[in-house]
Amino acid sequence: MKATIFEIKRFAVHDGDGIRTTVFFKGCSLKCVWCHNPEGLGASPQLGYYEHKCTGCGECAAVCPANAHRTESGIHVFDREKCIACGRCAVVCTNGALSFYGKEVTVEELLSLLLEDREFYEESDGGVTLSGGECLMQADFCAELLKRLKEHGIHTAVDTCGFVSRETLDRVIPFTDVFLYDIKAYDEEVHKKCTGVSNRRILDNLAYLDSVGKSVEIRIPYVPDHNDAEMRDIARFVSTLKNVTKIRVLPYHAYAGSKYRALDMENTLPERLPSSTELDEAKAIIRKLTSIRVQD
Repeated sequence: MKATIFEIKRFAVHDGDGIRTTVFFKGCSLKCVWCHNPEGLGASPQLGYYEHKCTGCGECAAVCPANAHRTESGIHVFDREKCIACGRCAVVCTNGALSFYGKEVTVEELLSLLLEDREFYEESDGGVTLSGGECLMQADFCAELLKRLKEHGIHTAVDTCGFVSRETLDRVIPFTDVFLYDIKAYDEEVHKKCTGVSNRRILDNLAYLDSVGKSVEIRIPYVPDHNDAEMRDIARFVSTLKNVTKIRVLPYHAYAGSKYRALDMENTLPERLPSSTELDEAKAIIRKLTSIRVQD
C-alpha cells in the first residue's frame, strides 16, 4: 500500500500537543481562497520552480527526460507543459530553485521514519499528526499507518477539514487519539464562497465524532473580510459539543505567495491580514460563548 505525501515536518509543536512529526498528504477536497499549502491541493506530484533562486547552471536540463528544462543565453527556461513530474531535476538542483512535491511512500517506509523520533514523543507527550491537504482522501493508507503507530504506543492525531464520508471517519476513529478539526465558517453560503463546498457534511461529521466520544481540537482560521463575522455562530455551535478539548484561532498569513508562483497556480490569497486587535476580539467572543479553553 502506498500514499502520496509532500512533506514530513519533524519537531512540530503546533500540530497537536507535545513534540510531533507531521506528515502532509497530497490532495484536498476543499479549495480555500486562503490556502497556505497550494502544493497539497492536487493529488498528483508537482514541480515547483522558484525562478529567483536559479543560477542557470543547467544541471536540471542535463537530467530531464522530457526536455522540459533548457538554457537560452545563460537563462533557464522551464516548459511546464512538457514536465512529467519525475522529480529528477529537483534532486540535482543545489540552489533550491526546484522543489518536487509528491513522493510515494509505503506504510513500512513511513512508519520506520516516524518511529525514529519516538523518544521525543514520549518525553514531551507528543506523537504523530497526519495532515495535508486532506489526509483522509487516502483513508486506507492512513488507517493502516495509524493502526501500526498505535501498536507501537504512539499518540496519534488527524488534522482534517471534515469533508469526508462517515465511512472514512469510521476507518480511522479506532486508531486516532485526537482530531484537529477545521471550522472555516458556520454559514453555508459563506463556507461555499470561501472553500467551494457546503459545510453541512463537515458540521455533521464533527457532531458525529463528538457523539462517539472522540477528543477534538477545533481550529478556526481567521481571515478578515471572509470569515471574520462567523466567530459568534461557530462558538455557539461548538458550545453544544461535549468532547472539544480546546479551540485555536489561527491568524491568516500570506506567506504562500511564492508557492503559487512556483507552481504556476492562480494566487487567490486575500490581501488583508488580521490585526492583533481583531484576533483578540475573535478570541474574546469565543471565550464568552463557550467554556472551552481558547489557546493563545
